[in-house]
Amino acid sequence: MGGVSDGTARVPVRKLSGDARFSRAELDVLAVEEPLEVRLAWRERDAMTERAIAVTMRTPGHDAELALGFLTTEGLVTRREEVAACEASGNVARVELAPGTRVELRGMERSFYMTSSCGVCGKASIDAVRVRRPFAPPSWALRLSPRAVQGMPAALRGAQAVFDATGGLHAAALFDEHGVLVEVREDVGRHNAVDKLVGWALGEGRLPLADRVLFLSGRASFELIQKAALAGVPVVAAVGAPSSLAVEIAREAGITLLGFVRDGRFNVYTGAERVVGAADG
Repeated sequence: MGGVSDGTARVPVRKLSGDARFSRAELDVLAVEEPLEVRLAWRERDAMTERAIAVTMRTPGHDAELALGFLTTEGLVTRREEVAACEASGNVARVELAPGTRVELRGMERSFYMTSSCGVCGKASIDAVRVRRPFAPPSWALRLSPRAVQGMPAALRGAQAVFDATGGLHAAALFDEHGVLVEVREDVGRHNAVDKLVGWALGEGRLPLADRVLFLSGRASFELIQKAALAGVPVVAAVGAPSSLAVEIAREAGITLLGFVRDGRFNVYTGAERVVGAADG
């Protein structure tokens, strides 16, 4: 297998055509999936303590952001001032906390190992997935027009460079209230794509994301809504369907949740007050 630096790899493949004939061997482009170990370091009694806190299967790229986003959406850090350094090399990302920053690791119910499709593997009970908000509940000041929402799928699709090459990645994006794309990240794991975005926002000092829409290229599962709540996001929109628990958690967190955003249409599941015209009638 030959890998390249943009999160893709080329592998030999033979393709079956409509006339039931196989092509000669040619190269196909696939999304890379590799483990990333997240390590947390902090100074304690004049000695540095370091601990591996998670391993996630991810597409390489933006690994430092992924580590920072993971810590943020686990409720361990909320401000960039709490992080002294973050370095990623190979398949390890190391985050060093700033002096005086304290974290509570005993409350983490996540398994040490996570697959790319699992955002909350090892959560012990339903109480463990309830939202723990480090920021005030999002205000209702942000207002979206239906047209702004309708334009988001095409804008995201146009920014998915690695998906164009592989067809095998999820994407998460931030939009402003006018439907203008702000930032996008891709990954084999839906939760990783969101964590990369949140890590970017933490590094830029932009948390909470009180004036942004989180747009998902797939379905809206409950762990993604929890991540949005921990990042202070007021609106989550998804190309696919939400789960019943996603709707429940969005309602509890004061998040506007939109689903099936495609083909010029969408459903409003919670927080209709933020979408112009949706709360009428």
